[in-house]
Amino acid sequence: MSTATSKLEPTPAADGPSVLARVRPALSGLRPQRAGVVYALVLLVTVLVIATAAKHQPAYLSSVNVSNILSQSAPDAILAVFMTVVLISGNFDLSVASVAALAAALALKTIDSIGTAPAIVLALAVGVAVGAINAVLVQKIGVNAFIVTLGSMTAVRGIVLIALGGQSVTAQSRSLVALDSTAYRIPPVVAVLCGVLLLVLAGLRLRSLREQNTPPLDGFFLVLVGIAVLLVVIAVTAPALLTQPLPVWLMIWVTAGVAAVLRYLVPGRNLYAVGSNAEAARLSGINVDRYKMMPFVLTGLASAGVGLLYAGRFNSVDPNGLTGTELTVIAAAILGGTSLFGGAGHVAKSVLGTVVLFTLSNGFNVLNLGSNYQYVVQGAVLVAASAVYTIAAKSPARRQHSDRSDVGAATPAEAGTADSAETLHPAVSGS
Repeated sequence: MSTATSKLEPTPAADGPSVLARVRPALSGLRPQRAGVVYALVLLVTVLVIATAAKHQPAYLSSVNVSNILSQSAPDAILAVFMTVVLISGNFDLSVASVAALAAALALKTIDSIGTAPAIVLALAVGVAVGAINAVLVQKIGVNAFIVTLGSMTAVRGIVLIALGGQSVTAQSRSLVALDSTAYRIPPVVAVLCGVLLLVLAGLRLRSLREQNTPPLDGFFLVLVGIAVLLVVIAVTAPALLTQPLPVWLMIWVTAGVAAVLRYLVPGRNLYAVGSNAEAARLSGINVDRYKMMPFVLTGLASAGVGLLYAGRFNSVDPNGLTGTELTVIAAAILGGTSLFGGAGHVAKSVLGTVVLFTLSNGFNVLNLGSNYQYVVQGAVLVAASAVYTIAAKSPARRQHSDRSDVGAATPAEAGTADSAETLHPAVSGS
């Protein structure tokens, strides 16, 4: 009897998850296919810090230079956020730069005659209209997204040339300039309090995971802790970084808002499902047309908003303004690990990809290096990043675990695991 009883006693392995099992969810976020852009940014900044120190130049990570990088990258980062949304849905948009240029041109040409608010509304409405046209042609008519957006990019750029008569335009009103140049400051005390609040939320997250008998560390917990520590460090060591122009704050809030929608709300999960497998999503009751078309409209609106920021920065626009920005935005999304085939991506990493590109440009300027080498290095970095993600995606461990959230967020819905109708959670359907 005692022998039978002893066989029923729990073994030490059943006492709880091992140390490796506890930290595995957190460590998985450090794999190249998830954090490659972070490694690239850290490595790049380290090299530039050493190079500037070797040349006896001012510190590369000075508050002025960091603010300069953030300010320069903010408009493109905002576009990268919405380009990522389009890419997740399984499409892409080449017209973002032309739409931004058109919005800037319309705002500057009309602001003196109709006023600031009507000019802004007109510019935003045009952006939405172009996005809606792209959406209808792609999803309702069935024309390939590359052809449609390439055509709209060319046509809209032609409209800009016609509207400006081949010359640059400048407005007398300085209202748009105030949008870009006005700096907003967060008091260091508020930053510290926000950091403490995030640490409290991280503690609640930790307790919730333990109560659910799941591994007590995950990526979201580490993100909360990381942001909290960053806020406190900035508030204590570099409070000047808490004073930034409007585009930088818009970049932060837009990124946080869109990331939260994609990760935690049903529309975001539906978008990943549609981008991963549209037919399976349709069979699950998701309105595929809605989730294919809405990203185009949102991107058109965002492009017009970025055009307003561009007009405010220079109070002038020429027919060739923002040319090539669409490629920079797509490159930033790819650096962030966004899939060109849909169903995978993370907006925060696309923003980091934008920062990487502008840090490269800034570094070449600081070190007084020729711009000819800059494009070679940028191209090499882009190809290298794509190769890292591709190789990591083909690794045996990835095939065995079938973890499709590697490039995007950690949740299955966010990674677009809708290869069949069975993979979609019931909460995702019916919209």
